[in-house]
Amino acid sequence: MWMYLGLLSALFLGLHNLCKKHAVQGNEVFPVLLGTTTAGLMLLLPLYVLSRIAPEYTQQLGFYIKSISWTTHGLIAIKSMIMTISWVLAYQALKHLPITIVTPIRSAGPFFTFIGAIFIYQERPNLWQWMGFVIIIGAVLLYSKVGKKEGIYFRRNRWVFAIIGATFLGASSGLYDKFLIQYHGLAPQTLQFWFCFYVVLMLIGVLSITWFPYAKKRKGFTWRWSIPAVGILLQTADYFYFKALQDPEALIMLLSAIKRSQIIIAVLIGGVLFKEKNKRKKLIPLIGILIGVGLILYS
Repeated sequence: MWMYLGLLSALFLGLHNLCKKHAVQGNEVFPVLLGTTTAGLMLLLPLYVLSRIAPEYTQQLGFYIKSISWTTHGLIAIKSMIMTISWVLAYQALKHLPITIVTPIRSAGPFFTFIGAIFIYQERPNLWQWMGFVIIIGAVLLYSKVGKKEGIYFRRNRWVFAIIGATFLGASSGLYDKFLIQYHGLAPQTLQFWFCFYVVLMLIGVLSITWFPYAKKRKGFTWRWSIPAVGILLQTADYFYFKALQDPEALIMLLSAIKRSQIIIAVLIGGVLFKEKNKRKKLIPLIGILIGVGLILYS
């Protein structure tokens, strides 16, 4: 069952990436990120209020947000900090790079998760899983050659390094999710609500220094329908992902790889919508990534 939940998460993540590209194109990144996270928080806020005034009813619905200790608040705040930095890097990179370059690099995330799962959680891959991850990483490297045809040189482009850093931090957060869900018994909606709460606070702090005081930057921001859509789609994807992690048999390294199937939407549909170049050549490494994911699922 957890694999199906992982595929549902991938579906909403793919749609989320398309909306995110639309939201950040020619726009101020930080207020976009604040808007998307606030939208996610507003989606969850009614559940928090209902959990306080009608806890039994909310428990019956399966969306009860329970009270947590200060220690747990601190653990969630750490996750929020990791993901805030990751999102800032990812949004800046997405603003300056084609989505068909950004998404495949992000697909290397399972490799970092894979290493962490071995050493931290002692998850043991078999031969098929090893083959799958090697193919995925090889396919991502192929994208660097395609990127050069668009004037994107991976060694000299700072936005490429930004998306690599965002990918590493995102993978670290994924490993941390298993710790919070399986070892601390946090329900998905509880983790999501407080996570969004702390991210919003952190982003307000960042914008108070880098954006709010500057009239020119404020005028450079354009509100778009895709901004709240990003937040809603991300929280939907995260809910299915966290529900999958609740299964004691769920392997974080396989779940992380399954989520990479979101690139089908990003590369095929996103390439058409945003009229990006070299779509046919990008299909070759895309097929490689799909083969790698397929080997993992087969295993």
